[in-house]
This record gives sequence, C-alpha cells and structure tokens, in this order.
Amino acid sequence: MNSDSFINNTDCKYFPCHKTAHPEDFNCLFCYCPLYMLGDKCGGNFTYMENGVKNCTDCMVPHTRNAVQYILKRWPDIAEVAKRNRTTTES
Repeated sequence: MNSDSFINNTDCKYFPCHKTAHPEDFNCLFCYCPLYMLGDKCGGNFTYMENGVKNCTDCMVPHTRNAVQYILKRWPDIAEVAKRNRTTTES
C-alpha cells in the first residue's frame, strides 16, 4: 500500500469524525467522501434525513485503511456523475 493512501490526523479537532473502536486505523485521507455524489449507490452505511440530506454519520467506507482501493474501483461511477453534471461555458 502506498504511504500516501493512509492519513491518521489525530491533531484534527474533529478526530475521529465518526465513532470507531479503532481510532488508530481511522483514515482521514477522504475527509470529504468522493462517493457522496453517488447517492444511494455509494455502497456505504447511510440514511436520508427528513429534509432529504444524506446522513453518513455511521459510514466508515472512506475511513478504512483500504479506502483508496475501494474508491479507485468506484472512480468510473464518480466520473460518470461528474460528466452528467458538467456545465459548459461559452466564451
């Protein structure tokens, strides 16, 4: 595993931002989850709040030691959503 694929930022005032029994294994690399944009297809443990906002409080998918491998496998899905949401500007 690449040494850049795991960051354990214990100096962060929010660390760990999700409940975990093993904070030493908490990966902070994806502080913002790139899978969020996939909605209910992200593969994580989430709920939707009454106001429709996705709640990822109980999800550890982007915070595991193997998060990079999982997210890279999902990158084509992320790229497709980004492509559909792309806006073009004319000069």
